[in-house]
Amino acid sequence: MHINSDYSQRVVLNQHDLPWISSPSLGVERRMLDRQGDEIAKATSIVRYQAGARFASHLHEFGEEILVLDGVFSDETGSYPAGTYIMNPPGSSHAPFSEEGCTLFVKLRHLGSEQLEREIVDTCSAEWFQGMVPGLTVMPLMRQGTGSTLVRWAHQTYFNPHKHYGGEEIFVVDGVFEDEHGRYPAGSWIRSPHLSLHQPFSKEGCTIFVKTGHLLDV
Repeated sequence: MHINSDYSQRVVLNQHDLPWISSPSLGVERRMLDRQGDEIAKATSIVRYQAGARFASHLHEFGEEILVLDGVFSDETGSYPAGTYIMNPPGSSHAPFSEEGCTLFVKLRHLGSEQLEREIVDTCSAEWFQGMVPGLTVMPLMRQGTGSTLVRWAHQTYFNPHKHYGGEEIFVVDGVFEDEHGRYPAGSWIRSPHLSLHQPFSKEGCTIFVKTGHLLDV
């Protein structure tokens, strides 16, 4: 299966416009943003667990990143409410479930040897740092290797034009993110290729998940 698998192409989707597709586990569904492979796949997805749904124990050969969008996600290590970021490194395994249901932003099989230890960030309480322009604050998430970051834009915040060496991926968590190419409300996913250029801003304010530099050697 190949969905938006050409990383040289810019892709813009809103997850709310996509159908839910059943997984092999009852009560677990996915909206597929990009994918290379069938059930074992390099993929970016929105994953929804119905209340009480469970997934069998499985290995993450090339790692996994999770951002809990709503509800409470659990595995044998604990329970993680909305706003939790989890990085499961290559070679890790778990048996996930959700007692009350949850929705997740998930990236699979894209991490490397520099990611060695599991990382968990409670974005509801972690510290925000001043960004490069007024009105912009950042929260580092993955600290090992090519990092993922949460970026918060106050209303009427404008950034400088810049290129993305190694590409950029954005998921709009809340609010409305914009650039000269369009307007992206909550649920939007934007993947921009190596050396793409834009000038982003937010008139209304927003929070976005950003990952950069990971689309060069794919």
